[in-house]
Amino acid sequence: MLSVFSRRNWFGFASLAWPLAKTLEAAPADLAPLSETYPMQSTALVREMVSVSHGNFKRVQELVEERPTLAKAAWDWGFGDWETALGAASHTGNYDIAVYLIAHGARPTLFSAAMMGHLDVVKAFVAAQPGVQRIAGPHSISLLAHAKNGGPRAEPVLRYLESLGDAGTPPTVPLAETEMSALAGVYVFGDGPSDRVEVTFNKGMLLFTRHGTVGRPLYHTGDRAFYPAGASSVRIRFVESTLTVHDPNLVLAAKRAPAG
Repeated sequence: MLSVFSRRNWFGFASLAWPLAKTLEAAPADLAPLSETYPMQSTALVREMVSVSHGNFKRVQELVEERPTLAKAAWDWGFGDWETALGAASHTGNYDIAVYLIAHGARPTLFSAAMMGHLDVVKAFVAAQPGVQRIAGPHSISLLAHAKNGGPRAEPVLRYLESLGDAGTPPTVPLAETEMSALAGVYVFGDGPSDRVEVTFNKGMLLFTRHGTVGRPLYHTGDRAFYPAGASSVRIRFVESTLTVHDPNLVLAAKRAPAG
């Protein structure tokens, strides 16, 4: 062992250890403790980044200047309805935010190209992958809607997508408002405070909300079965007083609580 740990090795180790020791001495005494999920980014910051990318350009700039990698942030709003910061800017037609995010490392997509009026890019996507125009974006927002929200800049893209005939929102099965409102209520599946789902009816649509999460709009597929926004493979079914969620197998069964 002594022959391995020679005088030369000792001086080599010391030359590395000395700068490290000086760095540790210079570290601030009140250095905040790391979270248990580090090096993953703060979920609160990620969610805020995606949220403000829907329209708050000033806050977007502040967050990216503080942590540049937040330009690539993505958040699951529920049931796998993933949305990136750029996706948020794209479906709301916020061109300046989209340009800023891409300049700081966000990855351009078919949806950002549609909103930004990049006709050649959209045509290339469709040529390379026929049918891609039918894929929905975050919250089940269609590619056509992204182009429409792009305004005059995206008018050529909008006309092209309209000519394809199937780039809009997938059709849903009509359900009378009286039938939908009758499904509203609180559905319980356990004893905990969050073991309940509130189904509300507002503006012609049902909303599925578990306590502490963001409500998810529901789209009717027939026979009182629905899929939540951004997750067309999930099925939420109402049978008498029971609500079930299939993702794709049964993952939740809840009973409707008595009113009052």
